[in-house]
Amino acid sequence: MRRRGVIIAVVVALVCAVAAVAVWRLRGSGDSRFSAAVALAPTSAQRFSWTDWKGVRKELGAHLSVDSSADDVSALLQKAFDRDLSSTTALDESAPTLQTSLGFSPASIDWELFTQGKDGALVIMGLPDSFDVGRLRKTLKAVGYDEPAQADGVWQGGVDLLEGLDGPVTPELAALQIDEEHHLLVGSDDADFLARRTDLARGDRDDGVAAVVAATGDAITAATYTGDQACTALAMSDADGPDQTRAAELIRAAGKVHPMTGFAMAGMPGGDVRVAMAFEDDAAARTDADSRSKLADGPAPGQGGSFGDRFRLGKVAADGRVLTLELHPVPGAFVLSDLSTGPLLFATC
Repeated sequence: MRRRGVIIAVVVALVCAVAAVAVWRLRGSGDSRFSAAVALAPTSAQRFSWTDWKGVRKELGAHLSVDSSADDVSALLQKAFDRDLSSTTALDESAPTLQTSLGFSPASIDWELFTQGKDGALVIMGLPDSFDVGRLRKTLKAVGYDEPAQADGVWQGGVDLLEGLDGPVTPELAALQIDEEHHLLVGSDDADFLARRTDLARGDRDDGVAAVVAATGDAITAATYTGDQACTALAMSDADGPDQTRAAELIRAAGKVHPMTGFAMAGMPGGDVRVAMAFEDDAAARTDADSRSKLADGPAPGQGGSFGDRFRLGKVAADGRVLTLELHPVPGAFVLSDLSTGPLLFATC
């Protein structure tokens, strides 16, 4: 009996340790935090837009809080825009109203992951340990959200409630859920979809999306796609006829390109941009390291001019089935916001 008790105690300790690691990853820094956030996204998500607001504020030297003014928040968003650090957020136009009416905004949340897919969209927001959740609950109730019976239930507001606030608010916050245990605030325009989010979560899925997210390291912002979605969002088929013809010629000259299983373009600390592409196997990644680096260092049909007008191509590396390209933007270039949607030659399928 004594031995059995020891075994049970060890198992319980291991379970607690695993849970502690999961929570640490969510509160941690760098790639582990981005990866942990993506694990919370729905399995059906096809686009993942990441903004590390704590990192943005650090990059800009901004010191804000839940008590900052709407003007201070607007200034933060303007500075972030000027540095190409806000193109992936779903909260940009809403930020001043969120700050004054709902008690949270890019001034106070740690990070944001906006996920979009065929089944619905979510805005998942990480809250700092010091965030006053009790104050948030009181604020939501005061502005008219219907308080759920359970603490982790869905606060239902609706579009009419949002339209009655002092300024614009994205419909993705029509319903909210507070996960106090994991320091999360999650919003959606579909209350039923939001209520089922934990059952639909990706978890530790090992696929192309997880691979490129891991490869982005300590990204401050990132636009990430499944392989199929990348082939749609970044497709050269959206370019004009002459540009499509020119693109086909350049691809033939560069060599073989393989279909991607995941794609990410990430803004890194200091201003550089990292592109990560995942493939079915290591051989495809090695082959595409050559062909796609040629495409990224030449003309940019569909975008205009050449990629050299926008960035200097740095290190290109194939690590297993993941290819990364380091881009060094020229002064004044908005590489992430301009190139994270198509047509984009070096992300061709």
